[in-house]
Order: sequence, then C-alpha cells, then structure tokens
Amino acid sequence: MTRTFFVAGTDTEVGKTYVTAGLLASAAARGLKTAAVKPVASGCTETEDGLRNEDALQLQEAMTMDLPYQQVNPIALEPAIAPHIAAREAGRVLDVGRMAGVCRGVMSAGADLVLIEGAGGWRTPLGPRSFLSQLPRELDIPVILVVGMQLGCINHALLTAEAVRRDGLALAGWVANFVRDDMARPQENLATLQSLLPAPLLGIVPHDPGADFRRAAEHLDISPLLSP
Repeated sequence: MTRTFFVAGTDTEVGKTYVTAGLLASAAARGLKTAAVKPVASGCTETEDGLRNEDALQLQEAMTMDLPYQQVNPIALEPAIAPHIAAREAGRVLDVGRMAGVCRGVMSAGADLVLIEGAGGWRTPLGPRSFLSQLPRELDIPVILVVGMQLGCINHALLTAEAVRRDGLALAGWVANFVRDDMARPQENLATLQSLLPAPLLGIVPHDPGADFRRAAEHLDISPLLSP
C-alpha cells in the first residue's frame, strides 16, 4: 500500500526540502521504496537539460525510485520569487488539476512512501483565486508540517495547523527543524509546541550548516506515518 503525505512548512526557508529528503532517506533505511514530487518550484537554473531546481534535484537524489525530472518537478520557474508571480511573468497558468494528475501518476508508480513537497507556506498563492493548499485537498492526503525553529515559530506553527484542519485534512506529524543555532530558549519552545500541536513529533533536527539530509535522517522517526 502506498502512503502519501504533503509536506508543508510554517514559512519559506524553514528546511522543507532538507526534512523531506531526510524522511525519504529514513524510509529507505527501513527498506521502503520511496518517491517524491515538487509540483512547482521557482528559483530554477537553466541547464542543457532545461530548467532545474536545486530542491527537486535533492529529492530526486534522496528517493529510491528512478523517475524523470519532469515527473519530480513538473513546473519549473526561473526567478526565485513567489510562484504565482514567476508564472505570470512567464505567461504560464498554475493549474491544481494538472499538478494533481502528475502526483497521482507518481502515487500509482509502486512506491511505499510518496512525499509531495509544497512551496513556501500553507497558503502560497498559485493565481488570483487558487492556492497550493488546494493540492493536498484535491488528493485528500494528510500533511506533515516542518516547523522552522526560530523566534515566532509557535504562532506560525499553530496557525498553519489550524488552517490544515479547517481545510479538512489531517496533520500526520511535525518536525522541529533548527534553522538557526542561536535560538533563545529552544527547549521551552519545543515543549510548548509539543503541548499544543495535535500530532506526533517525528523528530528534532539540529542545525546543520552543511544541510546534509542523510544526517537529518538520523534524527527522524517515520514510524507514526506507517501505523495503520
């Protein structure tokens, strides 16, 4: 049975890709077949093979299935700006239905675990009346929340968890990712989040300047994601 989760962040630059790749590596260490999708990515670089995104390439490296880049990252946008603005400047329309179709293709490819990584925070716009949060709703899949451990993270985490629940989706788990090494009162913040977030803590990832997802995997426990 394929288990699929949408990985959301409390904000941009909170380590969604780093944690997603770590979760994939943790699953692979348990002998699971894994796949991932980054449906839309801005900040891509032009290569001889076309536009490529560093985050999507990292997911491609971390997963065990051999999928073509276009299936991992179907929508690649060059400017490192909000996706809906980058798409508008490129004359493209970001369509949730098309993204869902690509995701379903990966979900049916035979993996044990599929992780679909979002962009930015939960309410990242795709257009005038659409948001990326509509994708997990369309797919009806639970959410993993990456909390960037820094000042303000409690408010961001609780508001995101509330929005996920209001959208009718389950919060399957959350990860505390220390994006800084100088956070004041880290244990107190962790304790507050654990007492208020209605989902299991999948891991506490220490700050790693090298951002090696293999090291992140050592601090992650995917067991709650695999329980019936």
